[in-house]
Amino acid sequence: MLDRPRLTRLAWAAACALLFLAMAYAVVFQDRSPLDGFDRLGQRGEDWSDDHTTSRQWLLWIETAFNAIGMTVLTVVAAVALLVRRHRRAAGFLVGVMLTTAVLTSLLKNLLSRRRPDWQETVGLHDTLSFPSGHASSVAAFCGVLLVLAFVFWRRAGMRRTALVVLGSLWLLVCLDRVLLGRHFPSDVIGGSLLAASVVFVWMALVDPRPRSIATGTAPLPHVYVSERRLAVVLNPIKVEDVGQFHAIVEAMAEEAGWSKPTWHHTTIEDPGTGMAHQAAVDGADLVMVCGGDGTVREVCAELAGTGIPVGIIPAGTGNLLARNLGIPLYLRSAIDVALHGQDRAIDLVDVSGDGIEDTHFMVMAGMGFDAAIMEGVNEDIKKRIGWVAYVLSGMRSLMFPAVKVEIQIDDDPPTTHRARTVVVGNVGFLQAGMPLLPDATIDDGILDVVIIHPRQFLSWITVASRVLRKSTIVDETLDRRTGQRVVVRASTDTPRQLDGDSIGPGRELRMTCVHGRLLVRVPR
Repeated sequence: MLDRPRLTRLAWAAACALLFLAMAYAVVFQDRSPLDGFDRLGQRGEDWSDDHTTSRQWLLWIETAFNAIGMTVLTVVAAVALLVRRHRRAAGFLVGVMLTTAVLTSLLKNLLSRRRPDWQETVGLHDTLSFPSGHASSVAAFCGVLLVLAFVFWRRAGMRRTALVVLGSLWLLVCLDRVLLGRHFPSDVIGGSLLAASVVFVWMALVDPRPRSIATGTAPLPHVYVSERRLAVVLNPIKVEDVGQFHAIVEAMAEEAGWSKPTWHHTTIEDPGTGMAHQAAVDGADLVMVCGGDGTVREVCAELAGTGIPVGIIPAGTGNLLARNLGIPLYLRSAIDVALHGQDRAIDLVDVSGDGIEDTHFMVMAGMGFDAAIMEGVNEDIKKRIGWVAYVLSGMRSLMFPAVKVEIQIDDDPPTTHRARTVVVGNVGFLQAGMPLLPDATIDDGILDVVIIHPRQFLSWITVASRVLRKSTIVDETLDRRTGQRVVVRASTDTPRQLDGDSIGPGRELRMTCVHGRLLVRVPR
């Protein structure tokens, strides 16, 4: 949408404005002809609502919820939410569109001076002017802005379609409310919607709500001059909707940043990233971007650990736990921007071994028990459609995963025995939805953090969740914490296991060693 030429967006704005002006001319200066018959449909709608008392009460509630005060509250809440997430330009775009729409609606109402329909609902009778509808213009502007931002920040086509359906339904509901209460002629709400659409398109042409590149606001980092800065990209192609478009975006941003045209390496089912990262290193890449989920990121990072080649992470999965803990934005262009212009940070890598698995690594966490059962139980088809909600559904089914007797050894200390529903060993502090399961964990401190969870009853999970969210320092049999450089977890029976959110099958043992500062990653400055 925002990738289209500015003239195209201005053309859309002009088309909406011309339609609005044509309608205004017809309804004001031509005594409503040829729209009089169409507007009379509003009287039939109001007659219907008169015969349905319950429906009329709902319509009055909708009228109150989306009046000037209600829309102001919604705008402020949405703008604050965007500012909290550091999307200042998007917040400015939202506020600018809403203010412009409100001012133009008020001016045009007074200029055109169209009276309200004679048949409007008597409860809360409106005696102000009618064309264009203020409710319709404000809701259309608000929904239009949110739809633009959904296309900017949401990568999944399913989520974008959902946003389109929900926002379109909200707009239609408010427009029907105005007609069924008889507050406005149908042409009033169409006029208000056209006015809002033209304002949104004009602002889209003048202001880009996408995050600004960090290169424009910070001084460039010093680097040794080389004749060619070689960039390689490892891409899991199933994680992006349009591979060609992704290629074009990366190549354009890389060229603008002074990098060579990137070499591309696509992962396969047989090789999720290890061979591609190895080839990029052999080819002498100065930077390797990896775009995919946590599994792809783990494979590439493990292969490039110790090479001194920085890794730029473009999160495209469901969890994106490493990116979240490093402060890497989930918005595609911003993540690419960080990879190209960010600074290098040395982080820890964790060596892992165990029964039935080859020696491997993890970047974020390993787990045995309930958390691994969640990963095992996720339906991949549902995950593709609704994203992280699939983990919630799996978690609800796995809440009473049976407790297992486990033996945990930290460094050279004697092993300790516990009953646990899950044991998580983490290299970072925050898990899905910002859950601070390991609040003291730091990805570059050379230390692993261990949490042992054993709620005895179903309702005990509430206590566990409360203590986790409050970052409580209390430790007991329900929630215990340990730290160390080396951790060994042994279960008395075969137990589900996971690494960075990927199930690795059941087993009885995991051995983990933290390797301090093993990997360079690009993080925001």
